[in-house]
Amino acid sequence: MKAVVFTLGCKVNECESDSLVSGLKARGYEVSDKLVKADLYIVNTCAVTAEAEKKSRQTASRIRRLNPNAKIIFTGCAAEKNYKAFADKSAAYLVTGVFNKNAILDALDKSGVMIAEKSTDYEEMPAPTSLKARAFIKVQDGCDGFCTYCIIPHLRGRSRSRNPESVVKEITAISPAETIVTGINLSDYRYGDIGLTGLIERLKEINSRIRLGSLEVRVIDDEFLIALKNLKDFAPHFHLSLQSGSNAVLKKMNRKYTREEFIEKVDLIRKYFPLAGITTDIIAGFPTETEEDFNDTLSLIDTVGFSDIHPFIFSPRSGTPAYKMSDLPTEVKKSRLDRLLEIKRRLKTDFAALMRGKIAEFLPEEFKDGYTEGYSENYLRLYIKGEIPIGKIVKVKVGGAFKDGATAEIIKE
Repeated sequence: MKAVVFTLGCKVNECESDSLVSGLKARGYEVSDKLVKADLYIVNTCAVTAEAEKKSRQTASRIRRLNPNAKIIFTGCAAEKNYKAFADKSAAYLVTGVFNKNAILDALDKSGVMIAEKSTDYEEMPAPTSLKARAFIKVQDGCDGFCTYCIIPHLRGRSRSRNPESVVKEITAISPAETIVTGINLSDYRYGDIGLTGLIERLKEINSRIRLGSLEVRVIDDEFLIALKNLKDFAPHFHLSLQSGSNAVLKKMNRKYTREEFIEKVDLIRKYFPLAGITTDIIAGFPTETEEDFNDTLSLIDTVGFSDIHPFIFSPRSGTPAYKMSDLPTEVKKSRLDRLLEIKRRLKTDFAALMRGKIAEFLPEEFKDGYTEGYSENYLRLYIKGEIPIGKIVKVKVGGAFKDGATAEIIKE
């Protein structure tokens, strides 16, 4: 029997999907993470934007073209938000939500709707089996932030965290070349009196390159950065969620920092990690965003000098306070997105130029079109001509800008 676990959305979804892969393999399935012909499909959906929900729903028709008789299980945030959009009278469908995803593995022959009640406890899942070069380790779920534009806290529930001993045990057992420690709101990690810094301190003997998922700037301080510095192998890449560079918009978003605080935290990071890759998310066209507000975002981007940005258009989410605000015209949002995308291209080129001639540690992830591709420790996309083994970190010298990153050559030992 062949199964596909197809993932849309965030790194937490990827991690949960990897756990489902483990459970399916234990039951004798051959498993893929690509949409290929199979007998069983588990689709881990996303609801962060309307477009993500639409793509989640459209997956059904893509699967039907591959195998009209396949069993399809929908799970995740979009299924939790609107299960009726995924439900089908056919016995070939099962719709579950965000909670108790372990139950999916015991319900492979069931159909209908199986939405579990919200829980305040952290749900342990089978140790993940990653089908990629990097392993995602989930340590936190839920969010207490309630940003005015975000539906995720309403779907994922309150913040809850994993026992650090379980985290250490899992990473040690898997022993991947690179571990991505992630959560819905990783900065909210708290297990008893152990916060995120305490968790990092417990990873100092791990023999794996440690990379962190998205962070809030409030977690950045000297103690935290020293803990990262003390890891055996830390990937100095910080994805700091920004959303806007305007203090007025940040307040309307219910983001709990100012542009000045954000810049201050970036400066602190560079004190400890001068060549750190610093990336971010930016919403184009939040309902109250004026042209002056948008220019504040552009000026902050120039001040920080991000290595990359991920801009996307504001998407009204029913059930959130921002949904009731007057949306900006589509052409205004698109125009601002286009300007941000142009800046994104420049930032990536500038970061590649900064790294040119420097020595980096490269994790090969895939071979495509004559090049082995992957990322450096500070998240520069690198391309090495020819095919080299996947999943083993090698030292390279960074060359010139190429595609969305740079070329590189392996350093002969």
